Amino acid sequence: MSLPWIVTLVAAVCFCLPGVAFADSGTAISTTAMGVTGDIEFDDFSIVFANGTEMEFSHLVADSFVVGDEELPASVYAVKAPADPELENGNRLCGSGDVHYLASWAAPEIGETGFIVAVFTGDAPPQSDAEMCASYAYQ
Repeated sequence: MSLPWIVTLVAAVCFCLPGVAFADSGTAISTTAMGVTGDIEFDDFSIVFANGTEMEFSHLVADSFVVGDEELPASVYAVKAPADPELENGNRLCGSGDVHYLASWAAPEIGETGFIVAVFTGDAPPQSDAEMCASYAYQ
């Protein structure tokens, strides 16, 4: 077998394999995150909480979001199957209804890799953090 043939074969196999999406790990650093979600795995397709509960996203709704009075780069996702799952210590993700949207944005004020995850009830995509039912801080 010649070397160019092997290189071509390896390249073809790598090209045909589906891409692997790697989740970001988030260590709970806020009291609410420690008490409700625990540590998380988070990517563009879903969020997985410490107890193994997964919440899948149907699509990205927006790539910016108003926090306070400032528009920030963010990811706002629609939840595929809205729910208010029971997580750590019997606590629910929102506590006041099914979560339909989830937003995430960088929060360098809590650390170099800090980020916030906020959850929202309601049928319309959220426009700002003022509409959230809960937020959680991670690093």
